[in-house]
Amino acid sequence: MSTLPDTLHLGYSFCPNDTFIFHALHAGLVPAPLPVQEVLEDVQTLNDWATLGRLPITKISYRAYFGVMDRYVALRAGGALGRGVGPLIVTRGEIGNLNGKTVASPGALTTAELLLRLVYPEVKVMRMRYDEVMPAVERGEVDAGLIIHESRFTYPQHGLSKHLDLGAWWEGETGLPLPLGAILVRRDLAPDMQWALNVSVRSSLEYAYAHPEASRAYIRQHALEMADEVMQAHIDLYVNAFSLDVGEEGTRAVQELHRRAVDVGAVAGSGLPLFVEKP
Repeated sequence: MSTLPDTLHLGYSFCPNDTFIFHALHAGLVPAPLPVQEVLEDVQTLNDWATLGRLPITKISYRAYFGVMDRYVALRAGGALGRGVGPLIVTRGEIGNLNGKTVASPGALTTAELLLRLVYPEVKVMRMRYDEVMPAVERGEVDAGLIIHESRFTYPQHGLSKHLDLGAWWEGETGLPLPLGAILVRRDLAPDMQWALNVSVRSSLEYAYAHPEASRAYIRQHALEMADEVMQAHIDLYVNAFSLDVGEEGTRAVQELHRRAVDVGAVAGSGLPLFVEKP
């Protein structure tokens, strides 16, 4: 096992669902096994950092998690799974089959791009930061765009149309909720430390639910130009019972996404446990 640092650096995104969940932990309002220092970055950066093992505890997309399972294990709390939460493919007008077309993607290690390739295996991908996707579609630089986060609430303002809801596609295919993001801890941390961090993350979310006003200024600080109603809709959509504990159904959903990722050659198989277990 690794030597414990004095402070645990916790990586998560600027998005309202993450700042809502982690505010209490960051602010020291709930117990933690070690002091926690926030490291806020976009999810693609956090995905990239995880391949290097840079942070001991970090938010990551499930697609990226499948590539670093030798180094990290997912907490049961703090993640994003659900129904009606999937990424969207948007276009400027009606387009049929996207195979052979160019689609803007927010990153190779996003769950969104994995789903895109499951539906359209011959699509051409142009990668860019997630907030640049809609403008690229708007300008006609790509045939379609893969949008995530708050963009699913604002794409009509850009004159764009929904081509396909990838979350609805997944639910129709599997009957399961869609796994989007997980909170990982390094496997070289002791099992009791891993579980203590799971308890702390869950406690942070429980505090946020019990004291919704406590985190509002923190969420607003990092929500850029997002309108208040969009900010709240973002939280309501991405934070749910699966965020408290992934549960049996959520576990099956992650197992199925992993199986499909392995089947299409996106990642290698692994026999390691997907989630932390209580010692």
